[in-house]
Amino acid sequence: MTTVPIAVPPNATLLPLPQRVLGKTGELVPMLGLGTGPGGIGMADEDAIPLYHRAIDLGVTYIDTAPGYVNAHRQLGAVLRLRRDEVFLVTKTQVDTADDALRVLEKGLEDLQTDHVDLVYVHHMGGRDVEKVVSPDGALAGLREAQSRGWTRFVGVTAHNQPWKVVKVLVEADVDVIMVALNPGDLHTYNFQGVVLPLARERNVGVAAMKVYGGAEAMTYQLAEGEGGRPSAMKMQGHSDHELAMRYALGLEGVAVAVVGMYTQAELLQNIEWVRRYEPLSTAQHQKAVASGRRLSKAWGAHFGPVE
Repeated sequence: MTTVPIAVPPNATLLPLPQRVLGKTGELVPMLGLGTGPGGIGMADEDAIPLYHRAIDLGVTYIDTAPGYVNAHRQLGAVLRLRRDEVFLVTKTQVDTADDALRVLEKGLEDLQTDHVDLVYVHHMGGRDVEKVVSPDGALAGLREAQSRGWTRFVGVTAHNQPWKVVKVLVEADVDVIMVALNPGDLHTYNFQGVVLPLARERNVGVAAMKVYGGAEAMTYQLAEGEGGRPSAMKMQGHSDHELAMRYALGLEGVAVAVVGMYTQAELLQNIEWVRRYEPLSTAQHQKAVASGRRLSKAWGAHFGPVE
């Protein structure tokens, strides 16, 4: 991999990473989280593991992973056995039933080389049988059982599409955190912003933003051709103002953290700098983001799956 110079102030690594409270968990988390999909799916251990260490060194201590990220659990295990107390660790169970949720999480803890995570999600509600997930023997009940065993501190759900399923979870179940796709393009397609976020705020449920650059095609953006990594869904459509998208996501009321998958330390530094200098969008900037989002929505369509 090659890297490109980034305009980061010389003292950037000394500046604190701003934090927010993650809803009713009461936990302070950094406003930038590291998604480990790129590391687990597309990077060699000798590249991924130093990236994870560097992120923690720089205050990106919200670490998001999943069993489906191929090597990510195993890679993180090499880090966590040394630094577990330094991170807010998040993983997922992409299942419908309690028994399966407990089985997947137990194996995940073994691979992560820890006895507990801080948060575990029922992953990708758009692909789940939501009636089963919220039932007495469903995945959320399994995760609450895991909580009683000390395997996790908090539970939640994630969703890329079908926001109505998250609404059902928020109304019928007890969850601590949700992670949903939040960017100006998907505002016009899935509208988690209007459908889900008000209900989450009403219940003081923590919110993590994912796919802030459109995700899907790459999980992260690419700073320069040939640098490594792959282009974001935004960049694939000729949109390069990723900082605007980050500010948009972090400016949504209730959002505590934006989780970004990153392939390189250059990307890590750039995302850190954007979060450190975060300011809410002005009215004109918000209008610009929403307008560009309409064009993105038209190009992407329902790229995460059906809306209803």
